[in-house]
Formats: sequence, structure tokens, C-alpha cells
Amino acid sequence: MNDDSSRPRANTRIVASHTVAGAPCWVSLTSRDVDATENFYAAVLGWEWRPAQLGDRFRMALADGVPVAGIAAVAGMWQMAVAWTPYFAVPSADEAVSRAQERGGTAAVGPISFPPGRAALLADRDGATFGIWEGSLVADWERWRRASPTFIRLHTRDAFDAAIFYGEVLDWATGRPGCCEVHYEGGEVVLRSQGDVVARIESGALGAAPDPTIRPHWQVHFAVEDVAACVRAAEVHGGSVLTKGSDEAVLRDADGAQFTVTSSRER
Repeated sequence: MNDDSSRPRANTRIVASHTVAGAPCWVSLTSRDVDATENFYAAVLGWEWRPAQLGDRFRMALADGVPVAGIAAVAGMWQMAVAWTPYFAVPSADEAVSRAQERGGTAAVGPISFPPGRAALLADRDGATFGIWEGSLVADWERWRRASPTFIRLHTRDAFDAAIFYGEVLDWATGRPGCCEVHYEGGEVVLRSQGDVVARIESGALGAAPDPTIRPHWQVHFAVEDVAACVRAAEVHGGSVLTKGSDEAVLRDADGAQFTVTSSRER
């Protein structure tokens, strides 16, 4: 579960999640082997690590001293898929879970209390997995967003239907303080927070496809200075390359979790 739930240290700034209502606020990775996962992402993304106070199964990744992601060694214990999952800030985890279920989504885990907040793991009505987080954020949201993730993209069958689902669950485009704006740009549904793109939704995935790269899913993009260097490091450390370009590559880590590296020049 989300490493953002660990109790913050005294020098860590805390920011209430309501300032970024409905926006992505964290990314978390389920893993079968935390030590191997640490080594892989240290080599590919240059992350450093520190323990989380939830126990030995949890770690927190740092980029330039900023907490950027969490790893939980619970994939085998809870029989969960190895995957990256985005978490969205909500004022009430209970209300968000109820809204999702009322609209055809499912709740896999939670809401569970993880001081200083509460979290739940959900799936939308097409099966794409996402999380919600109620409570204070470990790192300043703007510093977190600029430290590593560029944005997240939902690959799904019907972008408009998905936008309606998430909009109703996460209060997008409601005019409430801190809520996200929804636009249609370049053939995609685009989510903006404080004017910046934080998520995109595109149509075309096949819901029944056996390949998880095709089934509806949220893809996490990480900003890097050198895409080619990340590709080489991933291959050396047991990962694989699904697609490769000069400014972007889709990779799998040694455990099978899929993610994208995007040139920081494209931000």
C-alpha cells in the first residue's frame, strides 16, 4: 500500500490533500522482492531509499531528497498483481469508495487507516486499478510532481466514459477549491491541476485482452534526463523494453511492472 502513509519525519513538510483535490498525489509499486526492486530503480532512475514506518515490507523512494514513490512487498502476500498504481487525493476515502461502487467500480482493499491518512485500492468499471488517499501528503505536492512523475495516462476503451466515471468519483470539473479541470485536447481527455497537465485518458484498449499492456490500465510516466541510459540500465538489471524512442520508452522492471520514462525536455 501507499508508502506516503508512513509517519513523516520532523523536517518533512505536510500539505493537506484538499489543496489538490482529485489530482494524482502519489504512485506506489507492489513487489515480490523489495531489495531487488530497490536495486533496479536505483540503477534506472537514480532513486535513493529509506524505510517506511509501516514495517520491513515497505520502502520509500527519494529523488533529490523528495519522496516520490512507495514500494510494498505485498504482491505475493495479498495475491496482488505486480504493478505501478497512481493514487488520487480525496477529502473522504469512504465517500470516494461509495461513489466508485455506485458507478460500477470495485474496491479491492480498504479504506484502511495509514496515519497520517486513509487509503483504498479500487478498480474502475473497465478494470483499471487506481488508489485514493485521504489525509496529509508527505511531500509538498508541487515538489513531488516535479521531482519525478511527469503525468499518468489511462489507456482504456472509451475515454469519455472513463472521464465521466473518474469525474464523478473524484469531483473533477466541479468548481470546488483545488479541483481539476477536464479538457479535450489532441484526441485525448486531459486533466489539468493548477494549469498543468497531470493526467491523460485515451481510448482504444481492449478490455478482454490477455496482455496487461493492452487491457485498460493507468501508465505512470517518469521524467528522466537520458531515456537511452535508462533503457540500457533496465536491460542490464533484468528489465525489458517494450517500446523505445528518442524521447520516450516503455519498460518493464525485473518483476514485471510496466512504466514509462519520458525525456524531461518534453515536460
